[in-house]
Amino acid sequence: MKTSLIVTAFLAATSLAASSFAQESTISPAPGGKASNSGTVPVPANPAGGTGASAPTGQPSAADMEKMMQQMMELSKLNENHKLLASLDGTWNCNVKMWMDGDTSKKPDVSKSTAVRKSIMDGRYVIMDVTGKMEMPGPDGKKKEITFKGQGTEGYDNVKKKFVGTWMDNMGTGIMMSEGDYDPTTKTFTYTGEMEVMPGMKQKIREVVKVTDKDHMDFEYYEDRGGQEVKTMEIAYTRAKK
Repeated sequence: MKTSLIVTAFLAATSLAASSFAQESTISPAPGGKASNSGTVPVPANPAGGTGASAPTGQPSAADMEKMMQQMMELSKLNENHKLLASLDGTWNCNVKMWMDGDTSKKPDVSKSTAVRKSIMDGRYVIMDVTGKMEMPGPDGKKKEITFKGQGTEGYDNVKKKFVGTWMDNMGTGIMMSEGDYDPTTKTFTYTGEMEVMPGMKQKIREVVKVTDKDHMDFEYYEDRGGQEVKTMEIAYTRAKK
């Protein structure tokens, strides 16, 4: 399966490369042949020592395709960013605070949940499954306890040079996607994304995860409401004892 995915990606990249040759794309490779942040695999117009004369007009040469394949294999390798995410694997107890109206001066709604983080695909990604109980208003406006379930995925995209994530839960049908960076000085991840809570109502979000130590981390969730960012949730994570 892994090999077939690489081949499929390679064929797709070759097709894109052929199109860029034909249209004289303005996208250029990053200095030193490294992948640019555009997410595009750079392809040289002519490989070193070759004229490209053997390839049909508008098509990458065999040497170009070989170089692309080599670069794609390099981009598939794990690095310190993947190891950083994997270091957070395990079971975590969560203390949740929520401010539905975004006013943190008020008493928050509190709940507890459990998060289980697990690396998959040889450490390329992390899946986090969350379960817990929380109170939500019912059809009659009265609060009732419900079972909350959610699942997130995290990874580091070597092409984008960004941490990437998704989130979905049993409170909706959409999948939220986000991208972010890590500050090693403060040991903090910062993700940004956008979700559409209602048709046509798109909302920007920001997530901040500070790793206090190997057994504790703090999560803060912010929403853009009318051009003003407000905090609506905090989660204190404590690693469960074995």
